[in-house]
Amino acid sequence: MKSTGFMIAGAFVLCLAFSTGAAARMGEGSGGWGMGSNYSGMYDTSRVETLSGEVLSVDEFKPMKGMSKGIHLTLKTEKETIPVHLGPEWFLEKQDTSIEKGNMLEVTGSRVSFDGKHAIIAAEIKKDGQTLKLRDANGVPAWSGWRRQQ
Repeated sequence: MKSTGFMIAGAFVLCLAFSTGAAARMGEGSGGWGMGSNYSGMYDTSRVETLSGEVLSVDEFKPMKGMSKGIHLTLKTEKETIPVHLGPEWFLEKQDTSIEKGNMLEVTGSRVSFDGKHAIIAAEIKKDGQTLKLRDANGVPAWSGWRRQQ
């Protein structure tokens, strides 16, 4: 009888440990790119603008310590050459359209200060009549599966 009580208590503790660990990891699935991250908090809906230009390069980068790899491009417009942060590599590699050096794009996103320089965190990319939505009007990333109800 005593051993049955210990087994039930042990099973309860084990279940609690697994469920607590799973809950703690729920935010990790985005590789640091989710809505609660410091990086996503940089997106400012009051600073959204649209730029057009030519892609000079497409590169991998890690915006902040602890984040998974992301993709950014360098866009040359009539007025400036500016980095454009697209999103996590794991999300972008699953999209139907690729972005390459020499492509002409229209980019809508939030102008931010990143590492002391201007950059755009993209919300939408238009290329050859196609649109890639990366964030909604509130700046919520397309790769964030869970949404708060308003």
